[in-house]
Amino acid sequence: MKIKGLFVAILMLAIALPQMAGAQTERKYIRQGNRQFNSAFADSTKIDSTRFAEAEASYRKALEQDPNSWDASFNLANSLLSQGRMEEAARQYQALGAKTDVEKEKRAAAYHNLGNCLLQSDNLQGAIEAYKNALRNNPNDLETKYNLAWAQDKMKQQQNENQQNQNQNKQDQDQQDQKQNQDQQQDQQQNQDKQQKDKQDQQSQDNQQQQPQQAQQQPEQNDEQMSKEDAMRILEALENDEKDVQEKVQKQKAQPQRRRTQKDW
Repeated sequence: MKIKGLFVAILMLAIALPQMAGAQTERKYIRQGNRQFNSAFADSTKIDSTRFAEAEASYRKALEQDPNSWDASFNLANSLLSQGRMEEAARQYQALGAKTDVEKEKRAAAYHNLGNCLLQSDNLQGAIEAYKNALRNNPNDLETKYNLAWAQDKMKQQQNENQQNQNQNKQDQDQQDQKQNQDQQQDQQQNQDKQQKDKQDQQSQDNQQQQPQQAQQQPEQNDEQMSKEDAMRILEALENDEKDVQEKVQKQKAQPQRRRTQKDW
């Protein structure tokens, strides 16, 4: 962004001689600083930044002669901005723009350069406000209007990018939450499968432990079954014996019995 130009102090003729001497010295240093500042651009292929520092020193000497010199303060702020000392330059421009005892064009120039300074510091909101203050003091400044429009467009782009980043971050977070839920469900399913497998393994182990017991009990059942069969045979044998006995008894009953005659002696 283009920096508003340098100011040269204009002397008032109707001033006392002692003040005239101080003003002449102030003007000498301001002009010297301006020459040093402009000489930094003498070589079109590069900028001699050391000349900005020399100009700064000259402007400070001018302020020693007149601490209230608006022109020396404005040019000093320009030299600070050109050296990349944004915070110092911004404070200087802010103080100059707030002065009410100078022409509005000068105040507009201070706010314009303040906007440039804040713009280079990526403070878009501050730059926009500075350009608006410049236009309040000089509504017809086309350069300030252009800078204001550029800063507003830049801010709109940043807001859109921020919104897109927020949407992307939300989408990433949703995907992360979804993946986390899937992982949790997978872990739960694996735990259930493991519990089911452990249960099956335990049942299989219990069955293996019960099989020897059943094998041991089987002979007992066979022994018990053999005992019943033997008992049946014994019972049948007893019945047969009883049947034989009864037949014998019946035969004996069928034969006449002899009575024994007792003799009467």
